Order: sequence, then C-alpha cells, then structure tokens
Amino acid sequence: MEQHNQTIALEFVFLGFSKDQDTNLYLFAVVLFMYLITLTGNTLIIVAIHIDPRLSTPMYFFLSYLSFLDICYTTSVVPQLLIHFLASYKTISYNRCMAQLYLSFAFGSIEFILLAAMAYDRYVAVCHPLHYKVIMSRTVCTQLVLASWTAGFLNALLHTVFTVRLHFCNSNIINHFACEVLAVIKIACSDTSINEILFLVTGSIVLVIPCIVVTLSYVYIIRAILRIQSSGGRQRAFSTCTSHLTVVALCYGTAIFAYMSPRSNTSPNQDKMLAFFYAVVTPMLNPIIYSLRNKEVKGALAKARGENIVSESH
Repeated sequence: MEQHNQTIALEFVFLGFSKDQDTNLYLFAVVLFMYLITLTGNTLIIVAIHIDPRLSTPMYFFLSYLSFLDICYTTSVVPQLLIHFLASYKTISYNRCMAQLYLSFAFGSIEFILLAAMAYDRYVAVCHPLHYKVIMSRTVCTQLVLASWTAGFLNALLHTVFTVRLHFCNSNIINHFACEVLAVIKIACSDTSINEILFLVTGSIVLVIPCIVVTLSYVYIIRAILRIQSSGGRQRAFSTCTSHLTVVALCYGTAIFAYMSPRSNTSPNQDKMLAFFYAVVTPMLNPIIYSLRNKEVKGALAKARGENIVSESH
C-alpha cells in the first residue's frame, strides 16, 4: 500500500487565475497583447544593437543578451498560459512541468546575475572612464555573460533534480498558472526540507549576492557623480544609469518579495500575481524602460527603417 501511495503524478492540474470563462477570455486578450509587445520590443532592441556600430559598446552588448533572455523567459511561461485561458481543464504532463520549472528557474537566475554584471559595467564607466575600454573588453564581457548563463542553468538543474525526487501522491492540483518551484514543492507528499534549505542557500547566492553587487556599484557611482563639478556632467553621468536602476528595482524587488519573504505571510493569489508580474510584465517593460527611450537606440531603429526603404525602392 505504501508503495502504491508514493507515486509520481502523470500530470498536474493548474487552478489558474479564474474559473469564469469571460474573465479568462479577457485575460487571454490582455496577456497576448503584452506578449506581442514583449517579443516586438526585445527583438527590435537586439536588431538595433547588431546593425548599428555606434551601439557596439559593453552596455549594449549586455543589453542585447538581457533582451534575448526576456524573450526566452516569458516564452517559457506565456504560450502555455494563453492555451489554458481557453481551456476548461488546465493540465500539464509531469515531464513538461519539470521542463518548464527548469527553464523558467534558469532564465530567472541568469537575469539576476546578468543585471549585476551590467551594474559593474556602469560602475567602471562612471568611476574609471579612462580605463573603461581596457577593463570591459569584449573578452571580459563575453566571460561575464557565459558565467551568468552557466550559473543560472546549474542552479536550475540542482533545483530540478531535487524536485524530481519528490512524490506527489495526495494531490496533483497546483494553485498556480505555471510550474513554479515553490508551488510544485507545496503539493508534494514526501519530505521537502532539503528543497526548502536548498532554496534559501541558492537564493542567497543567486539573488542576494548579485543584489549586494548592484547596491555597492551604485553607492560608488553616486559618490563619483556627486564629485562632478558641473550640473550638466552630473546629469549626463546619472542618465546612463537611471534606466538600469529602474529595471533592477523591478526585477530584484519583485523577486525578493516573492521568494525571500516568509512563506506564512503570502497567499497563493499573491504568489500568482508576483510570478505574473515577474514573468510577463517585467519582460514587457524592460525594453521600454531601458532602451526604447534611448536616443541612440531610436537612431539605430530609424537607420534600419531608412535602409529598408532604400532597398525596397531599388
């Protein structure tokens, strides 16, 4: 009997946001619109950076990978979410659930580390401008990107391995809209203490340490800016950092509140809204906040449109 009870669920059922069909249709339209904006905005950023030589700087090098990461992250969640808005029975197979858990966790982890690398880039640019090109060489930038992706995928693999070992015998109903690691762990019938300890330890490494790096970088950046004599110089120096600081506040603020706060203080609906904001809203806002308001990026996009018009006329 014990062997029969401790089985692995063949599929999971999501409760999602609402059981009302009209509400789900409205959410389908809204989320589809946001997803299309995310894909369009981030793709335009990547194209603009690669076609304009003026944007071949470390800041835009990191930004192109951030845009690609946002596309990957939101795509790991949103297409399935859209399908489930139209479905009366929201199911996902066990293997697909573990794959989604792995990918979404990996992309989220990578983003935290990549944002810390971008903060370091801004620190070098403001505090050591004469040595900027030497310190932030293409080799160093590539190594930082590779390190962030490697650490993110290894972190996700570790969590996925320890989640796969769990048994789901009491219920296969997940009170969420995706296979988010804490929501999946919550319905397991086997001991999850190792998973919870692992989450706290890796969360400190992947989330808290990059957050400290960002904080220290901006402490030095602000100190350096305040030493600049002219107000115009201070404004120019700070303008290069405001967009990144806004994105950092959105990403780190949401993630710390969602994953590092005591679990007893949060409800399932609150967890779903935080996860939705991080997986759907933030990837849509990033290109708007960070680049689409940037004159250099706007110029690159205008140049690309001009070249397309010329080529079509010939």
